[in-house]
Amino acid sequence: MCELYSKQDTLALRRKHIGPSCKVFFAADPIKIVRAQGQYMFDERGEQYLDCINNVAHVGHCHPEVVTAALKQMELLNTNSRFLHDNIVEYARRLSATLPETLSVCYFTNSGSEANDLALRLARQFRGHQDVITLDHAYHGHLSSLIEISPYKFRKGKDVKKEFVHVAPTPDTYRGKYREDHADPAGAYADEVKKIIEEAHNSGRKIAAFIAESMQSCGGQIIPPAGYFQKVAEYVHRAGGVFIADEVQVGFGRVGKHFWSFQMHGEDFVPDIVTMGKPMGNGHPMACVVTTKEIAEAFSSSGMEYFNTYGGNPVSSAIGLAVLNVIESEDLQGNATRVGDYLTELLNKQKAKHTLIGDIRGIGLFIGIDLVKDQQKRTPATDEAQHVIYKMKEKQVLLSADGPHRNVLKIKPPMCFTEEDAKFMVDQLDEILTVVEEAIGAKSESVTSENTPCRTKMPNEAHSELLSEGTSDPRENPSRKRNGLCTDKHSLLSKRLKT
Repeated sequence: MCELYSKQDTLALRRKHIGPSCKVFFAADPIKIVRAQGQYMFDERGEQYLDCINNVAHVGHCHPEVVTAALKQMELLNTNSRFLHDNIVEYARRLSATLPETLSVCYFTNSGSEANDLALRLARQFRGHQDVITLDHAYHGHLSSLIEISPYKFRKGKDVKKEFVHVAPTPDTYRGKYREDHADPAGAYADEVKKIIEEAHNSGRKIAAFIAESMQSCGGQIIPPAGYFQKVAEYVHRAGGVFIADEVQVGFGRVGKHFWSFQMHGEDFVPDIVTMGKPMGNGHPMACVVTTKEIAEAFSSSGMEYFNTYGGNPVSSAIGLAVLNVIESEDLQGNATRVGDYLTELLNKQKAKHTLIGDIRGIGLFIGIDLVKDQQKRTPATDEAQHVIYKMKEKQVLLSADGPHRNVLKIKPPMCFTEEDAKFMVDQLDEILTVVEEAIGAKSESVTSENTPCRTKMPNEAHSELLSEGTSDPRENPSRKRNGLCTDKHSLLSKRLKT
């Protein structure tokens, strides 16, 4: 492939000119990607990688119809939305047709962060309330207004929770406060929100909005229990607030049976505001807020004009229309259902085989594999997860790990992902987990025979020793990062566990 710089020169220039907080995937041994097509990415040597990370390249990397639509419109005109143009209104019409009838007014932006920031403005203007209820471990964007409501971020830094922010427990029935054995986990988690509202009112505060991803992504691929959103919406509306559904990561048919993830909760649940982004432009920066006429009119009554230079421009709108066309013409929703069901079936077989797999959860092509050290205690297997994603990379499969403990393998590939891809991915995972478990088991037997012959379970200190053996890779950043960016244990474990 034609490159401007060698990989080492690219790394050196990145270190020199790109902010140090801007991390790359697999920092100990980053991949230099030079092209992509469909569900595959290629490095500078022409090596092919199966992309299980990219929910942005929604209909497949560099889809020819999307590329052609962008090129044709770019050759003709690109300008801001203050001029009349058919593309923006046609796209708004097509987009609205995928949503419940009450959600019919669009505001176009360039990123999910912009969309969520605008959603907060709409919510606060609606009735003049200020407070926001968010879920623990949530992430809604990188703007200051969104870091404030994203525990995933503000609990990792020096920022303290603002008084107008209220954090509700994540409705996680696997590792959360109320689990699958609870009689009514949806009601119990919703009652936590009700309690927050009551406490806020007792302090003289008023709720503007409850915001949640329809399925929590950075929080660990969490699927809320059935009925949770309905009950929360009831409590929030009663308090004069609105329900914001963040579909930035999970919208546009990823769940398969529905175009929007919130729709899987039933026809009796309709949010007041929906935000969308990442997959909307298939890699082109494009996002949107859709709301009701009532909320839009309240926003307009403030007298402040909303204008976004690039939001909804003719090129972006043409790209968005092309993405909608491809989703429909290639039946990518149906593919998400078929392949997602097949992949989930394969993974559940792996769960029965591997003690490291504690839970498989997800819908369509949005799936999480929760790795644990102990299935009964559900102890997060953080270091093992980091090891697995690096070893998967060696087998040319790109995965990431996330969640509060960074132990959940995230699967959210382009929607053209096939059953063959699913089988290949699972086969590689099976091999890696087998080697990891055999090595841990061998170490456990060694420690047991030397120290305590009557013990059968692996002691924690032996497990720690296994993870700390070896010499650190000199290229490795000593700090541990999320999403496979870097870990100080993966290469050490690799030295012990050769695959």
